[in-house]
Amino acid sequence: MENVLRPLIVVGGSVLLTLLIGWATDRLLRKADARDRDTPLWELLRRGRIPYQLVLCAAMLRGSYDEAKLLEPHRIGIGRTLTLVLIGAAAWLVIRIAAAIVETSYSRYARAHRDVGRVRRVRTQVSLIMRVVSAIVGVVAVAAMLLTFPAMRAAGASLLASAGIIGIVAGVAAQSTLGNMFAGFQIAFGDMVRIGDTVVVDGEWGTVEEITLTFLTVRTWDERRITMPVSYFTSKPFENWSRGGSQMTGTVYWHLDHAAPIDLMRDKLRDILRACPAWDGRAYGLDVTDTTPNTLQVRALVTAKDADDIWTARVTVREQMLRWLTEHHPYALPRVNTADAAVPPGRGGGRAPHDGVPAARRAYETPRTGRG
Repeated sequence: MENVLRPLIVVGGSVLLTLLIGWATDRLLRKADARDRDTPLWELLRRGRIPYQLVLCAAMLRGSYDEAKLLEPHRIGIGRTLTLVLIGAAAWLVIRIAAAIVETSYSRYARAHRDVGRVRRVRTQVSLIMRVVSAIVGVVAVAAMLLTFPAMRAAGASLLASAGIIGIVAGVAAQSTLGNMFAGFQIAFGDMVRIGDTVVVDGEWGTVEEITLTFLTVRTWDERRITMPVSYFTSKPFENWSRGGSQMTGTVYWHLDHAAPIDLMRDKLRDILRACPAWDGRAYGLDVTDTTPNTLQVRALVTAKDADDIWTARVTVREQMLRWLTEHHPYALPRVNTADAAVPPGRGGGRAPHDGVPAARRAYETPRTGRG
């Protein structure tokens, strides 16, 4: 009878005690979260209740297993299995606690600083730090698991003796991978590119969506994902539109007739931008930047707070200005002269000018507009 009751008491008591401690700890964390809503630490710590209970249960069972005398023929195997579960659950719990602390620190920093660029930089660094911590904890946990086997402990001396040679061979074989890893650290702490930055790489415009130790993902404007090695950003030039601030200045170009009402266009540009939510109100302008025998090149400058808004402002200005010119000033659109040129005065045979405009007839074709 004792051989049956003792194992049941030990195993059942360990499980019951684990559930009670886990429930009590979860209640305490829930009350702490209700009292302090300004920090997400307690809610994030509650996510680690499963590995926490596994650690408690595995530790209790491992400590009392020898007294339970359960399944004596398999005592060594069961004991080693409990040890492996304890190591794995402990590593899981450490990662969850580290993630909660790091995420809480980042949240406080983001609330305290209004600089979007600095917040994105810290977010990038935090993400890479968590990946490094997870990798280190995982490697240590796997090494601890392997050392529980006597054969691995016996081979430890020979492994250490050959570690130098193996390290050299592995370094040569994984040269590209190691280069990307060091490039990832350089990007994170050198503030070259951050999560959320708007970049142009290989002619593709997009937003940095994810940065790891080995690769970087860019989400393009049409929702494609471009995955690139991080070493690309340390070895080749690229455009970072968010570097030093996300504010941008954009241009819109038109090719118009020489008679285009430039002053009226400036007033219309002002009205268009005032009604455009994407314009940040910093600056605007409209100037003639070039001329040809048939057209004027007119450029409008607009500003916005980021790359998405500058695109919206540019297309809005281009579309509404063309519509306004077509409806109210069609003579300003580019046209092709198909008549003979007027003879200069004094040579005869020419037609006298009328109101300062050569008396040449013009045939109009479909207006051609430039796009900036």
